[in-house]
Order: sequence, then C-alpha cells, then structure tokens
Amino acid sequence: MSPAATLARFAALAVLTIGVVGASLFYGSSGLGAHDTLHALLGGGDATARSIVLDVRLPRTLAALGVGSVLALAGVLLQALFRNPLADPYVLGVSGGAAVGALLALIAGAGAAATRGGAFGGAVAVIGLVALLGRGGGMTRLLLAGVVIASACGAIVSVLLALADSGQLRGMVFWLAGDLGWADDPATSGIAALVALALALAFARPLNVLAAGELRARAVGLDVVFWRWAIFLVSAALTSAAVVTAGTIGFVGLVTPHAVRLAFRTADHRIVAPAAALLGGSFVVAADFAARTVAAPRQLPVGALMALIGAPLFLVLLRSAVSALPARR
Repeated sequence: MSPAATLARFAALAVLTIGVVGASLFYGSSGLGAHDTLHALLGGGDATARSIVLDVRLPRTLAALGVGSVLALAGVLLQALFRNPLADPYVLGVSGGAAVGALLALIAGAGAAATRGGAFGGAVAVIGLVALLGRGGGMTRLLLAGVVIASACGAIVSVLLALADSGQLRGMVFWLAGDLGWADDPATSGIAALVALALALAFARPLNVLAAGELRARAVGLDVVFWRWAIFLVSAALTSAAVVTAGTIGFVGLVTPHAVRLAFRTADHRIVAPAAALLGGSFVVAADFAARTVAAPRQLPVGALMALIGAPLFLVLLRSAVSALPARR
C-alpha cells in the first residue's frame, strides 16, 4: 500500500474516533442536547447539566478510549510475541487474577478505590506467578502457565460468586462483565494508553523481527530472550491497567489487530500499533455509548455488549482473511 493510501486510512480512522467520542459526549439518555453539553464542557449551564457531562459522560468516554487503546495494543504485542492470531490480552490469566482480587474486596465491603486496589494486587500476583512458572521453558510454557492459572482463577471466581450475598452479587457480576461505571478517574487509563502507544512504537522493530521467526531474529542479532520478557511484562501490565479500570472487556485485543491488518494491508507494527490504538478506543467508546443508551434508564454491561459486537465481527474478519488468501492448486 502506498504512503498516501496509508495516510488516508489513518485520517479516516482519526475522524471515526473523533465522531464516536463526540457522540458519546454530546448525546445520552438524559435528554441533554449538544448545545447544553457544550455549555457544560465550557463551565456554563446549570448544576445538573455539569454533573451529567463532567461527572458521567466525560470520565466514562475518556476511560473507554484509554481502556480500548490499551487492550488493542496489548493484543498487538501478544499476537506478535506468540505468533498466534488467537492470542489476546486475557490469555495470560491477568484478568482472572484481577477478578479474584476485586471480588474479594467487594465481598469484604470495600469501596471503589479498594476494589481497584484488590484487582491490581490480584493482577500483579498472577503476572509474577505466570513468570515464575514459565521461566526457562520458552513461550509455549509461558502460554500454558497462563491458560492453567486463568482456569484456576475462573474456578475461584465461581466459588466467590456462590458465597456472595445477594446484595453484593449484582455489582460483582457487572464488574466481571465489564463496567465503566467505576471509571471516575480517567487520567490513569489515558496515561496508560499514551505510555502504551510510545512503548509499542519503540517495540515496532523487535516485534517485526520476532513475528518473522526466532531463527531470523537471532540472525539479525536481536536479543530474543530479553525482548520476549519485555513484551510479556509490558502487555501484562497494560492488561492489568485496563482490567482495574473497567473489569473484563473481551474481544478488543483479539479483533482490533486483525481488523487493522486487513484494512491497512500490512503487518508492519509501526502502522498496526497506532492504528489499533485508535480503533480499539473507538470500539470501546461506541460500546459504552450503546450500553448507556440502548436500554435506558437501565445500563448494560459494556463487556457483554462488546462480546455481542466482537464475536460476529471476528467471524466477518475471518471470512475476509480467508477470501484474501491465494487459491491453492
């Protein structure tokens, strides 16, 4: 693809992102129109309008943008690391560890800050455990350790849900299904997204080399062991940041890298990483906007809605990828 065509696709993606963010900010179930929303963003309007815009719409929109970008970039990193198109941010068990920590905090009656702290502690514990079990065994052993620990965390989550009081159960289920209602401080996910993008661009060359195979990577002098562990730790940290902010939101890290590769017709991570960040953020903002408005005044879990969108989208992308393959004779 020519540089002009690539630039045009980036421009279209940026316009899509701006449009989705604008829709999420200016429209909602409260009946507050675009004019009143703009006044509230500028510090005017009545107290109710400012509360709706500045305390609900703006934090959730920015957090959704950051979470989607982080998950998409983590998916890009992991698919290159494992050379597996089915790798996604939750394959290492980080989300399971965060879920266990968050549910334990909720059962103990903790507030939002303590629940996020519990989720972060659980995620860090799983990262350390996976790294310990996978040490010295290559990527296959690391992947297997993550899958086994994720299964164990799933079992613990089931037990915790069975032990929880009925009053706690709804909040726990919403957290597990992905809920941006916890996102009262979007700065964390926004900073994480910017750091993730910078790291992904810095990792672009090693990712391109690793994706070509270990033999070629060693032939050009790449320190394969160092870069594998660096990519693993960065992607695990990104996933934990996203899960702590919004719970479990699936399919973003799985679908977005494939969509970008098909749209831009390239596997160059200098292009795939920033494009995936924009598209992943747009996906989650759109899903959160739908979750707030489709069944208003009720709210739907963002993660569940993302799965409903992501599953058929992945099938469409899979069919497009298969159709693009040259016919065998």
